[in-house]
Amino acid sequence: MSAPRIVRAAAVQISPDLTSRAGTLSKVKDAMSDAAAQGAQIVVFPETFVPWYPYFSFVLPPMLQGAEHLRLYEEAVTIPSPESDAIAALSRDLGIVTVLGVNERDKGSLYNTQLVFDADGQMALKRRKITPTYHERMIWGQGDGSGLKVVETAVGRVGALACWEHYNPLARYALMAQHEEIHVAQFPGSLVGPIFGEQIEVSMRHHALESGCFVINATGWLTENQITSISDDPKLQKGLRDGCMTCMITPEGRHVVPPLTEGEGILIGDLDMKLITKRKRMMDSVGHYARPELLHLVHDASPTQTRQTTGVQVVAPTPPVDLTSEETPLVQ
Repeated sequence: MSAPRIVRAAAVQISPDLTSRAGTLSKVKDAMSDAAAQGAQIVVFPETFVPWYPYFSFVLPPMLQGAEHLRLYEEAVTIPSPESDAIAALSRDLGIVTVLGVNERDKGSLYNTQLVFDADGQMALKRRKITPTYHERMIWGQGDGSGLKVVETAVGRVGALACWEHYNPLARYALMAQHEEIHVAQFPGSLVGPIFGEQIEVSMRHHALESGCFVINATGWLTENQITSISDDPKLQKGLRDGCMTCMITPEGRHVVPPLTEGEGILIGDLDMKLITKRKRMMDSVGHYARPELLHLVHDASPTQTRQTTGVQVVAPTPPVDLTSEETPLVQ
């Protein structure tokens, strides 16, 4: 028998620097180093953590969002960029897989983007959330099916979804059908209230059971000072508290370690990969428990294009005939 494979994972619950991309990136680097020092092989950060999740869009009406939305544009991350290069380099130096959520700027649009850096520093995956949720539709564009992809990494086959994409069963099934071993989830945290954390836990445990994989989820955290900086209305501030559920779930739907629901911290847990086979022996939803002749998913994995050019063959013009040349054949 082969030796058991244990993957040490870290899920980071952390507050961003709401004033600068550089400040948040510095916190990311510190947390990566702290997690690696504790033996972590994969480190997961919250949704669109760099520079910060657009909490303002949940509590401000559209007419009052302009300044903050423009500020997010200025602090957002382009890919590739010095910021993505820095995370890639640190992942390589520490020998860890890093999963980071960013606000990606692509010309005139922002996207909710998940980045997976392998332990050798290569970017294994860049994907965009396919449908921004509710208030987020004022902030981000839509991703496409090309990002619904499971990638091979130093810790195994990794798939990723953001927030309410977990309520899209076909998006989840697209990853399940690619036999993900570790599913990475990211949520904003400090949003909606206690019910949000409860719903996250249900979703994470259900996906682990249905997919037969491990789930690592990271949520963000806002301090009281940050909450008041976003809104000075006590009623609206209630929508910027609680809602945190940083956790790790086994393929049997159990917590690897107790979840983190408030404050900053790094959750460390050991994932015993043999539990995947133990679960799938009983229920493999994309294998022996599937009925593809009755039900199957059609997944368009092609990137969307706003402009498509069709080839037009250009024929070089025939050079003019020099009728004065002796080499010019006579036409009878």
